[in-house]
Amino acid sequence: MAGHTPSQKKIEGSDYNGVVRVDQEEGLHSSALPNDVFGREDDHEIKYKTLSWPLTAVLMITEIISNGMLSLPSSLDAVGLVPGVIVIAFLGAFATFTAWLLVEFKLRHPEVHNMGDAGNILFGPVGREILSAGTVIFAVCSAGSQILAGQLALTVLSDAKLCATAFSGIFTVAVAICSFPRVLHDLSLVWIIGGISIISAGIVAMVGAGAVPVDPGNIVIARSSDFTSAFISLTNPVFAYAGHFVFFIFISEMRNPKDAMKAAWTLQIVATSFYIAFAVVTYWYIGKGVSSPSLLSLSTLWSKISFGLAIPNFFIAGSLNLHTAAKLVFVRLFRQSRHIHSHTFTGWGVWTLLVLLVNTVAFLFAVGIPIFNYLVGIAASMFAAWYAYGLAGAFWLHDTYHYRGGYSGWFKRPIMFTLNIFTVLAGGFICIGGLYATIYSLREAANAGELPPPFQC
Repeated sequence: MAGHTPSQKKIEGSDYNGVVRVDQEEGLHSSALPNDVFGREDDHEIKYKTLSWPLTAVLMITEIISNGMLSLPSSLDAVGLVPGVIVIAFLGAFATFTAWLLVEFKLRHPEVHNMGDAGNILFGPVGREILSAGTVIFAVCSAGSQILAGQLALTVLSDAKLCATAFSGIFTVAVAICSFPRVLHDLSLVWIIGGISIISAGIVAMVGAGAVPVDPGNIVIARSSDFTSAFISLTNPVFAYAGHFVFFIFISEMRNPKDAMKAAWTLQIVATSFYIAFAVVTYWYIGKGVSSPSLLSLSTLWSKISFGLAIPNFFIAGSLNLHTAAKLVFVRLFRQSRHIHSHTFTGWGVWTLLVLLVNTVAFLFAVGIPIFNYLVGIAASMFAAWYAYGLAGAFWLHDTYHYRGGYSGWFKRPIMFTLNIFTVLAGGFICIGGLYATIYSLREAANAGELPPPFQC
């Protein structure tokens, strides 16, 4: 299998069915290995590896269960209740499997801090640059999407009494403040607030839909449609799980990376069950024609309450995306230098510049590009489809080839080999299908004159 063979100690342990054991005779924890991202931190001023697995789980929930959830009821309306629920449940199970593959890969390669580092192992320097750039682009686009969600929420709450661009600017300031701390643990309080925020907003929205129903029970069990329409609708649940691109960065700051799968299990159980409950209940009570986001279909009072509760999650999730983008570049510039772990003028100066830069770009993209929503779809198709799905299979294929006997290592494990080939192909299918559907939608919107002007009020 083509790619760069990582220069690290030989891996010992199980047949990749559990957490890998690394150099047990030396008593080294994986996070203390010489090639670990942050190394030993006992005597450092700034310590990164401070996250417990429950906090990591909360972080993942806050980052992934966000405004994308609000489009799921409309996806059920487009394809039907039963197919929609099946897709959400399947993608939840699939995302759990790929999360496990990512965690295992990270434990075998403690030097991996982000998707760019993983790309270097698989494809060499070119892969590193492509996957690093993709991570930054997708993180900025995701944050821009959160800024627009915050803008919509503030517009609804104020009855549009202020220019939408002004609301976006106000929201971007909040995002920038939350993305500024260099250590993820320093954001632990706001993560908890963000996680509670979106769960509460979803519960209140379901209560509001039931209290003031629009067209209860008028739903479609299954709807036949052409490929393009169906795929466009299904991109909502596909990318509702597309937070895997941040997993390596999160795990790198855990006290015990071996516990990462506990956090991933917690995330996927909470996300999948909540997605299904929210989509089904909301769709049932609102009925056909439910809006995207679905909060717009609620009565005015319940819509305002739900949006108000969701606002903290929008800017906190946006800040996590931009923190991820800034952290990738920062670690790339200063890895193994004193600026990583010390309060130096250069370190803090560069960090501040990066945070301001990514926040400014996210704001300008969100309010200044008329096709920004389509740009997010293109970025998600090009990168998130691979980060959340396809690349996980490539990680297993790579390491099994290099550490388990080459091609024979693949064929001795036919079930895992088949599953991981399917994972790679699924990533490619989502990527190509998503690009086609997004570009088709963009063309149709342009032909219909539906694209909004930049910096609109």
